[in-house]
Amino acid sequence: MAFPAIGHVALTVRDLSVSVPWYRRLIGSDPVLDERTDAGYHHTVFLLDGGALIGLHQHDQGPGEEGFSEFEVGLDHVAFACADRSELERWVERLDALGIRHGGIVDASYGSGLSFRDPDGIALEFFAPPS
Repeated sequence: MAFPAIGHVALTVRDLSVSVPWYRRLIGSDPVLDERTDAGYHHTVFLLDGGALIGLHQHDQGPGEEGFSEFEVGLDHVAFACADRSELERWVERLDALGIRHGGIVDASYGSGLSFRDPDGIALEFFAPPS
């Protein structure tokens, strides 16, 4: 039995009024869903190329004092697939144009990555396999 692809990723954010415009600029499209649920949170969802969804959740129960840390148990980072290193180079230009700080392209034997953070400090990456 084949293991299924990831259908969606949901990220908890502190303030949708800050995160939604930031992700809208990064992704380059409007959300496909924006609703308050009966489960105690408001979520906004973006559709990515390939059909996967990325959701931003703001819970009624406020966050703790600690910000995001990839060193805690749980999420380390979310990586978005790029075809090759030249696509990463185009993302460097796009992030620069958007004023989003990043760590530059880092090449390794297993591929190349371009790391950056969202307004809450959640670690994100564009990743390309080795050429």
